[in-house]
Amino acid sequence: MAFGRPLDHTLARAGALPRTSTPAGVLPPILPEEMLSRFEAEWTKVAGVAHRAANRLALEEILRAILSQANAKNTVLSRNRLLTELNLEAELRALGKNVAVWPASPEGKDSRGESQLRVFAEAGFAATAGITGVEFVLAETGSLVLASWTEGAQLASLAPPVHIALYRRSQLVASLDEVLERLRPACAPGATASGRSVVFITGTSRTADIEQILIRGVHGPGEVHAILVEAECFA
Repeated sequence: MAFGRPLDHTLARAGALPRTSTPAGVLPPILPEEMLSRFEAEWTKVAGVAHRAANRLALEEILRAILSQANAKNTVLSRNRLLTELNLEAELRALGKNVAVWPASPEGKDSRGESQLRVFAEAGFAATAGITGVEFVLAETGSLVLASWTEGAQLASLAPPVHIALYRRSQLVASLDEVLERLRPACAPGATASGRSVVFITGTSRTADIEQILIRGVHGPGEVHAILVEAECFA
């Protein structure tokens, strides 16, 4: 009755709902040339910080500024291949940072006989900044999409108070429908990838449970940065 029409009890008793057509045009389409600016606009609305690194020097300056402002001595890196291609571990060590990286053999033991995965987890919770790649960057909602099969555990994006995500221009995606379609093969029952968790990150962690006062960083990072890494950064 709230919709101004009587309830069809026949359908309710049968447990059936009328078929409806697939919704279309709920949000206007985003043109390819508009995806980056749209993502950055939406990302900024949810307290994210957007950066563009046109070359290697610019990337180094951005990272140095973020880590310096956060007074980040300890950092943790996911296993995303992009970080390896950028030789980020060596770069951070050159800046005097303590760096923990995803272990080559997570199930193995270190020289002290401790689980390498446990050591990495402890480093993640002790770190000020976590650096990851992404699977996709979603323009329509200003979201980062991270998957366990490329990042390892999602710890680097969730435990440290500062999260820094690096992405390529080719990872920009317009809509959620497109993201879900691209994720489908990796999430299929027969997929061989170890771990199938996918995390959508839309800005900083936030809550207003207590007296409706907005507080950031309670359940995850209170500061999030997305850095576009252009092709010149790999030169």
